[in-house]
Amino acid sequence: MSYLEHNVKSVPTGLRKILHLNWAVILLLTAVSGVGFLILYSVSGGSMSPWVEPQMKRFVLGMGLMFFIAMVPIWFWRNMSALGYLISILLLVGVHFFGVTHMGAQRWIDLKFMELQPSELTKITLIMVLAAYYDWLDIKKTSHPLWVLIPVLIIMVPTVLVLKQPDLGTAILLVAGGGIIMFLAGVSWFYFAAVIGAVVAGVTAVFEFRGTEWQLLKDYQYRRIDTFLNPESDPLRAGYHIIQSKISLGSGGFSGRGFMQGTQARLNFLPEKHTDFIFTTLAEEFGFLGAVSLLGLYTLIIIFCVVSAVKNKDRYASLITLGVAATLFLFFVVNMSMVMGLAPVVGVPLPLVSYGGSAMLVLLIAFGLMQSAHVHRPR
Repeated sequence: MSYLEHNVKSVPTGLRKILHLNWAVILLLTAVSGVGFLILYSVSGGSMSPWVEPQMKRFVLGMGLMFFIAMVPIWFWRNMSALGYLISILLLVGVHFFGVTHMGAQRWIDLKFMELQPSELTKITLIMVLAAYYDWLDIKKTSHPLWVLIPVLIIMVPTVLVLKQPDLGTAILLVAGGGIIMFLAGVSWFYFAAVIGAVVAGVTAVFEFRGTEWQLLKDYQYRRIDTFLNPESDPLRAGYHIIQSKISLGSGGFSGRGFMQGTQARLNFLPEKHTDFIFTTLAEEFGFLGAVSLLGLYTLIIIFCVVSAVKNKDRYASLITLGVAATLFLFFVVNMSMVMGLAPVVGVPLPLVSYGGSAMLVLLIAFGLMQSAHVHRPR
């Protein structure tokens, strides 16, 4: 036993848990959130209101929840996984009856002190229940059709409820996140190949049957596809957002225009500059260097999570850690692809940078689970 190990084991249990936290991840999360505060301050015109101050308060609350969750043994969260999933499903059902509507979408529940978006919470509870399922299931049964059908149903129930809100972006993330957990748990490649084949066949059929009596989509849905493929075909309406986003990205150049010097955001050409399109504001003001630096912070977080998962001998804890890393990855990849025109605009925020309470709190809660798995792993 080394001198350091001896001294760590001699301190009280609570303090020992704090020392065992993955502090590199905590510092990186703080750095990413700091970037978000900086950009929100810029798009606010050099003011702490209306976005910076509330975002900081949510970050402090989220970090407090993360530390609290990290101190609780991971076996407790494993036992709570099914209950958490059930609560999130009930909240999604509740949204349809007494949810708050913004911009034509009914996705929030008014808690008076904040508006909760249950679909954000579901991203984490889904990972928890799938990790608990595969921790319980005999590894030899992982690829049996019956035992594959159960997690598929677990994924599809919240996905269908989210699609009804409507929220295509979150629905895609739920399916992708659930699929990643199934893949990491050891489900056969055959199932994923079959799904990919079905998607390719479906997309082909959508285009092949266009203009025939077998047309699979409505005309306005085809127009949306046309706009995504060629935004300049409708520059003042459907293609406006992505065109302005590309202008903002390109105008930043290599090193950017400078802090609070971005014309697209300050002159209000850029839509949703504090939420979905905040990455373009960053790229315009800090250029390619700023964008790559943020991407590097995200990448480091994922690397530390993967290292922690590989070293963890507990199946549930390992799957939870990888699931949290996958959730972060999907968030920033979809958002960045969206604002660069590589994917349709589906309303996915940039993690810890975009303004929004539910997304930030839920992500920090997720990292609380990751920290609990890291702190309580067998040593």
